[in-house]
Amino acid sequence: MWLRIDRLQIEMPKPKEPDPDAAAAVQELLGGRFGEMSTLMNYTYQSFNFRAHNNAVIKPFRDLIANIATEELGHIELVAATVNLLLQGSTKTLPPDKKPLERGKSARNTFHFINTAISSFVGDSMGSFWHGGYVFSSGNLTLDLLHNFFLECGARLAKIRVYEMTDNPVAREMIGYLLVRGGVHATAYGKALEAVTGVEVWKMLPIPKIENTEFPEAKKYMDQGVHRKLYRFSQQDYKDIERIWKGLAPSGDGNLEVVEGPPAGGSIPVLPDVPEEFAPGLYKDDFERIAKKLGISL
Repeated sequence: MWLRIDRLQIEMPKPKEPDPDAAAAVQELLGGRFGEMSTLMNYTYQSFNFRAHNNAVIKPFRDLIANIATEELGHIELVAATVNLLLQGSTKTLPPDKKPLERGKSARNTFHFINTAISSFVGDSMGSFWHGGYVFSSGNLTLDLLHNFFLECGARLAKIRVYEMTDNPVAREMIGYLLVRGGVHATAYGKALEAVTGVEVWKMLPIPKIENTEFPEAKKYMDQGVHRKLYRFSQQDYKDIERIWKGLAPSGDGNLEVVEGPPAGGSIPVLPDVPEEFAPGLYKDDFERIAKKLGISL
């Protein structure tokens, strides 16, 4: 089971102006083939289907996969928040006959305007929905770990390409952080493969061959040592990740560290009403009636 904390994993900057085309590109990092939905569901189902984790030798690998899966839940939340922030202010509060949603007509992804009240959805940059066919859970530990390593590298490539598409500070802040966290996960799966096979797969990193320090938003988190930390998203479980996540960091600037609990994180952005999208679709009388029913003083 899961506990949920009402915070994003980082503090996000406030948007200066709407950028629906950047939001369309960022959708790829949520629901694309190498998006956060794929990393979440691959690792989640591998943890569901893991065999013989009562074996002390095998348990650390399930602990690692399950723990990283939990962090990926927060990554989905972070990318969705980024899409929402980029879309904020894209419409106008006008009567229906004054075309309040006119900007959506020329936006690259009209789905945001027609179906989600200018907010995120479980799909990619072209409007196609994420699907379970992206999930790989073979039951073979080596193959699943190798797939996860590949998946993190593919996700990194997508993030870098979206970063190169936009200089929007909201999008780049999120991408910078996830480049660092994805690097942690790729390294963790590489070290797990080394433990299982003896092959130092993690030495292939980074893929593509460009260091995170080349991206200012990522370098900020590197300077804070975030690339050396593996957060343990549990009150008392998954402690055997320490058997894998240990030793000198591949960056050579310190030791790998398991951190008890999640990062401090940042506030959840409050999305404003968009009456022209009929969201949330409540008016003065509705608020008064609901407040009375719930015992809330207005």
